[in-house]
Amino acid sequence: MFVTRAAYWIILGLAALELAQAQTIPSAEYRQRRAELRKSLDGVLVLMGATDPSDLHDTFYQEANFAYLTGWHEPGAALLLTPKDEILFLPPRVANRETYNGRTTGPDEKDAAQKAGFDKVLPRAQLETQFVRAMESAEAIYALGSDAQARDLARLAPLHERRDAADPIARFRLRKSAAEIALIRKATEATVAAHRAAWKRMKPGLIEYQIAATMLETYLELGCERSAYTPIVASGSNSVVLHYSANQRRIESGDLVLMDVGGEYAGYTTDVTRTIPANGKFTPRQREIYDIVLAAQKAAIAAAKPGMTLLGDSSTSLRKIAMDYINTHGKDLHGAPLGKYFVHGLGHFVGLEVHDPGSFDTRLEPGMVITIEPGIYLPEENLGVRIEDTVLVTATGAEVLSSPLPKEAEEIEKLVGK
Repeated sequence: MFVTRAAYWIILGLAALELAQAQTIPSAEYRQRRAELRKSLDGVLVLMGATDPSDLHDTFYQEANFAYLTGWHEPGAALLLTPKDEILFLPPRVANRETYNGRTTGPDEKDAAQKAGFDKVLPRAQLETQFVRAMESAEAIYALGSDAQARDLARLAPLHERRDAADPIARFRLRKSAAEIALIRKATEATVAAHRAAWKRMKPGLIEYQIAATMLETYLELGCERSAYTPIVASGSNSVVLHYSANQRRIESGDLVLMDVGGEYAGYTTDVTRTIPANGKFTPRQREIYDIVLAAQKAAIAAAKPGMTLLGDSSTSLRKIAMDYINTHGKDLHGAPLGKYFVHGLGHFVGLEVHDPGSFDTRLEPGMVITIEPGIYLPEENLGVRIEDTVLVTATGAEVLSSPLPKEAEEIEKLVGK
């Protein structure tokens, strides 16, 4: 069906209104996360929130573990957790800084605790005193290995064991709550719309960044705050570069265009890749490779369920299932199997970060969100194909959250440039 550009933007606007109704994570859920984590602690956990960036190229982006436990999205905060207590520390308001970056919440404001969802909110200057007091009855210090401020604080307790806070937090982040899944769905819906908009605009002669701009505009219009990662729009020879992001090449007729692009909605990400022909028609060789990748992905998705893993060499490995299919279908120009051109993992966990914490040998459980993204990259032929979906593991199998975005070759050919 032909849709005019004006009608397209009306439809997009209506979709934006619908997406704007998405739920956010309630304060009670953050409290519950902290309560469950505190049960597992035999010491003091210290997390430092992100600070305002000093470079105008960057925007404020809360540290993911801090965001997961607090839902707090103002700079300069700190968190102290013990088995019996939890305190959020806030920096003082600074008038000159607020002139540039906007108003913040001061620790002495009457509604600071209510806004933060904490019973106890203290000035950031009291963090050291409260830490030393908490360490008197603690065995260990939990802090992120990359957090220099937390490491400096830990020097005040040199005899205590130091542990990485990322490990216990990651165990909770692996399984998503209903509220988290709802936000990942919203990010995915907006991203699917962005891919469709790119297909509609696609034609030879455009520069890769023009397609990226169309996609960015679409998911921002639909409520995403930013890209989940730097958009990849890789045409022709760029399609064989896994994390290509320059997006500067002019798209030519006969190119495949690999688009690995996702939006972030209310802090939660998604990750979707499709590979399409620039002129709307796969060549026979492109179609051959595309169909092999698609079938390998379908095999892995069909096998995804609790108990499986993303990597490994056993029968529970989703990557092995995809690799076995690729290795037994098709050849390179020299008659060799194609498995050696599947050069990356099958997928990763998705959540607050597009590469959310989680070991690739973790047994999948209901509520985990992963990607399934096999690919074949043939540098000798300037031909790269990757097909990626964001997938929710259920009690009995898997739900493909990005399934509304077509991936059958015939469907793609009907939509490109239309």
